[in-house]
Amino acid sequence: MQLKIMPPKKSLSVCRASLILFLCQVMNALEVPLDLVQPPTIIHQSPKDYIIDPRENIEIQCEAKGKPPPSFSWTRNGTHFDIDKDPLVKMLPNSGTLVISITIEGKAEAYEGVYQCTARNERGAAISNNIVIRPSRSPLWTKEKLEQITILKGQSLVLPCRPPLGLPPPIIFWMDNSFQRLPQSERVSQGLNGDLYFSNVLPEDTREDYICYARFNHTQTIQQKQPISVKVHSMDELNDTITANLSDSEFYGAKSYIERPPKLLTPEGQTSHKEELRENVLSLECIAEGLPTPSINWTKVDGELPVNRTFYKNFKKTLNIIHVSEADSGKYKCTARNSLGFVEHTISVTVKAAPYWITAPRNLVLSPGEDGTLICRANGNPKPSISWLTNGVPIEMAPDDPSRKIDGDTILFSDVQESSSAVYQCNASNEYGYLLANAFVNVLAEPPRILTEANLRYQVISDRPAMLDCAFFGSPIPTIEWFKGTKGSVLQEDTYVFHDNGTLEIPVAQKDSAGTYTCVVRNKLGMAKNDVHLEIKDPTRIIKQPEYKVVQRGGKVSFECTVKHDPTLITTLTWLKDNGELPNDGRFSVDNDHLLIMNISDEDDATYTCVANTSLDMVSASAMLRVVDRPNPPFDLELTSLLERSVQLSWIPGDENNSPITDFIIEYEDALHEPGIWHYQTDVPGTQTTVELKLSPYVKYSFRVIAVNSIGRSLPSEASEYYMTKAAEPEENPTAVEGIGSEPDNLVITWQPLKGFDSNGPGLQYKVSWRQKDGDDEWTSVVVANVSKYIVSGTPTFVPYLVKVQALNDVGFAPEPMIIIGHSGEDLPMVAPSNVHVNVVNSTLAEVHWEPVPPKSVRGHLKGYRIYYWKVKNSSKRNRRHVEKKILTFSGNKTHGMLPGLEPFSHYTLNVRVVNGKGEGPASVDQVFNTPEGVPSAPLFLKIVNPTLDSLTLEWDPPSHPNGILTAYTLKFQPINSTHELGPLVDLKIAANMTSLVLRNLSYSTRYKFYFYAQTSAGSGSQITEEAVTTVDEGKMAGVHPPAVGADKAMASRQVDIATQGWFIGLMCAVALLILILLIVCFIRRNKGGKYPVKEKEDAHADPEIQPMKEDDGTFGEYSDAEDHKPLKKGSRTPSDRTVKKEDSDDSLVDYGEGVNGQFNEDGSFIGQYSGKKEKEPAEGNESSEAPSPVNAMNSFV
Repeated sequence: MQLKIMPPKKSLSVCRASLILFLCQVMNALEVPLDLVQPPTIIHQSPKDYIIDPRENIEIQCEAKGKPPPSFSWTRNGTHFDIDKDPLVKMLPNSGTLVISITIEGKAEAYEGVYQCTARNERGAAISNNIVIRPSRSPLWTKEKLEQITILKGQSLVLPCRPPLGLPPPIIFWMDNSFQRLPQSERVSQGLNGDLYFSNVLPEDTREDYICYARFNHTQTIQQKQPISVKVHSMDELNDTITANLSDSEFYGAKSYIERPPKLLTPEGQTSHKEELRENVLSLECIAEGLPTPSINWTKVDGELPVNRTFYKNFKKTLNIIHVSEADSGKYKCTARNSLGFVEHTISVTVKAAPYWITAPRNLVLSPGEDGTLICRANGNPKPSISWLTNGVPIEMAPDDPSRKIDGDTILFSDVQESSSAVYQCNASNEYGYLLANAFVNVLAEPPRILTEANLRYQVISDRPAMLDCAFFGSPIPTIEWFKGTKGSVLQEDTYVFHDNGTLEIPVAQKDSAGTYTCVVRNKLGMAKNDVHLEIKDPTRIIKQPEYKVVQRGGKVSFECTVKHDPTLITTLTWLKDNGELPNDGRFSVDNDHLLIMNISDEDDATYTCVANTSLDMVSASAMLRVVDRPNPPFDLELTSLLERSVQLSWIPGDENNSPITDFIIEYEDALHEPGIWHYQTDVPGTQTTVELKLSPYVKYSFRVIAVNSIGRSLPSEASEYYMTKAAEPEENPTAVEGIGSEPDNLVITWQPLKGFDSNGPGLQYKVSWRQKDGDDEWTSVVVANVSKYIVSGTPTFVPYLVKVQALNDVGFAPEPMIIIGHSGEDLPMVAPSNVHVNVVNSTLAEVHWEPVPPKSVRGHLKGYRIYYWKVKNSSKRNRRHVEKKILTFSGNKTHGMLPGLEPFSHYTLNVRVVNGKGEGPASVDQVFNTPEGVPSAPLFLKIVNPTLDSLTLEWDPPSHPNGILTAYTLKFQPINSTHELGPLVDLKIAANMTSLVLRNLSYSTRYKFYFYAQTSAGSGSQITEEAVTTVDEGKMAGVHPPAVGADKAMASRQVDIATQGWFIGLMCAVALLILILLIVCFIRRNKGGKYPVKEKEDAHADPEIQPMKEDDGTFGEYSDAEDHKPLKKGSRTPSDRTVKKEDSDDSLVDYGEGVNGQFNEDGSFIGQYSGKKEKEPAEGNESSEAPSPVNAMNSFV
């Protein structure tokens, strides 16, 4: 209600008169200051129905205020209660509260009764409610002997509780001897009266400890009924003898175990009636028996059930409607239904009401000569009666007061005087209760006073309401006006709201609302005023809110909350978890505006809120932390529908840990063949918890399930029970069947055996069958154990065979196997290629042709043809030396091939051999050919020595590979100036037999660049370059940095002799030591019986005749002994001093070889690869024997 202040314009007297009449009606909302005379007011009292604990002292409360302070008296059961005569009863000082001491002596029952308190002073008397004192009671159950209840399976059963009557009524529940609550369900439940109802019993209901407990909350005691024993029999358990000796009466009921439609156990009949009081909870109950167990449904016959006030309990057997009103009266129908029928019951509900207030009387403060009204209006069902009392005495018996007039529920006062002050009581009662209210009439003449503290300072957040208090009192009721500033006008209600209690409300306070406000109150006896001050502050805002986070268990997370606030206010930032305090855990830490959580667990999954508080406002922002992880393992694996070749597996998913399960992976273990090893079986979507699995015969299965979500896989579930499938014949035959001979007279049949899982039964064996492909022989068969190889002996050499391998076990054979073609063992070819001839293409390339050998002479799989070729040295040497033989292999039935990488101007010998899977055949007749001249390689070195002012001396060595007869050398040189520009080029021809040259008449202090190469009749070779200068440059070495020669003695004095330097001497010693070690190693290896690396490798093999060739890439090795003609060996390394070099010829093996080395086409081009080999030969000609160089010795060692 708003207090409207009229502006002081127009007729002020009329406005104020209307205001006074209005304020008279609202004066009861004003508190009378306690320093003014006023009648008593009851401010605290005990409840109407006061149940006490008989073990404790009794305290009956009655507190009141008034001026002068009131005195107190009590009545008990309608008569005066003289507390002075009872030593156990005391009244507290300055209070009407009674304390009855019964803990030492006395009994609570002696003080049962109805008590009422009266508070009185010179202005009147106020009375309390009638307080009914009753001690609580928790009586024991009466002793009874309970016989065992024997009942047939499927019958209904009611176990009575019948608790003792207590005060207040006890709470009933059923437990066993272990104080565990008995499980309840749609079939078994507890009624509102405490009885335990069974719609139908099952064998698992048999037990000896059905115990009803009554808990008396007021005294905190629990009473226990004697245990009830129940034995449930099935008809199969009752043999003829027991049936003959027991009468039907000895069973609980007489019906046998049959299905039946529902029947109500409570309430009985088709209709019943229920009364409930307004605002209480309406509880309606229907419990039915039947088989199958009935379900319960509720409807309201003449309306709808209230949506927000209707709740079901006890498996829908109990309907609760809270806060009932008269509108909830009507008919409610419960329906019990099962597959055999239904039964209905209608409950008529009437809602009664104890009296409740419509308008309770309120205190009146009047000035002498004023008028007033006390109104007391109540409702109830039935309608309550209204009676009035004055100072605790029925108003009919009270002294007459000419200022009052009674009109039913209203008392009218006119022209009151001070003697009209009194306390009036209104009593509204019906059969369900009563209401009692005190309201005083206080006649005072008081000038205005302001009760609010002076000069209060208010701080308000911008854009929020501002409430400026100005509590006042006066009689007659003062008028109130508000001003802003020292010279402000009266505030109007178009912008402001004026409340009854004098408060000024600014609905939306802005920055310009700040300032000083003054309230002025007036009545005919005086005036009072007060100033208050208003400050407007900026609102607190969260400018960066915490964000939703998804974190895996064990990780960490940080929430940020940035706050902006008024700088004159102090803010505090608090973090909450699910609106509660953060755990006292070291994992949680708050740093300024951040919340950090470490090592996150499932308990941290919550909503986190940052709360920013100032003294004026509070803002908050929340974010959810979702803790995710891999799923928990599934559990309760169950195998059903057990068939020979399939089974149904079901499971219960584990906790998905906030990340939905996407898949389930099913694995199996074969405990019979591979115990402890788990194999993948199948996978199903995450919404599926049952799968039908296909099974194999003769496997002892066990299954486990793994759940998968976006985080990862769960741990495997516990393994299911074992399930052994029956044996059957194999469904598969061995794979990878081959027939390959290892000797010329045998056939080795191999296969990949079946795994135990695929055996399908015990006694796994293999039937191996073979016959010649081109013959008319019958199949020869043999049954072997579970092996992977069988050798057929006495076969012809390299004959095709038909081979098959079939699996069998104790049950039978696998399907007919597939036939493969194999061959008996190979032997070395018998014939050498014929008509071998060579065409020399150029100085580095030759083409070889031959006639192929007859196919029958190959005696094996034709792998190709192999060419051995080598360079023939001068035979005049007396000592033998290694001859490097090279090998090229041409796959398939080739008749020609190319020999690349030949040395120009050389004498070569070659032969050709056919190759099969066993090895090489005999060599063809050696063919000899010569290569023409080629261009030479570069000179070995070019060095410039003895530089002078105008000359340079050049020294060189001939090319290491002249590739013909040298005809001359060509020297070209040109000067280089200081800007690195080249001068004119000089070209000189030098005789082939020269190894040095002195260039004279050169320019002083000039750098020259030299180009030097050799020539044969085939052309010029590769050049070598060098630079040098004709004088010393600041003591540095010129050219290849030989010692410089100075132009005069001063320059020569700065020359450094390198041979005297310590670092040079040390370097030369190290080089000499290294050369000595290499020479020693070389001589030791050369003196070991003439063996060389390839020879040693050949000797390491016990039988070089059976060394296989490398079939995957068409290569057969690199070296062989030309004298022994033994099969080639794989893995020999290429000599380090390779004959064919890129710089020696434009042709190379890279251009002609197989694989990475290149290949030729069918027209005789090269498709094989070559390698080199050295062997000892006698020295020829006049050449002397040469010791190996350190480089060659190192290559041999490697």
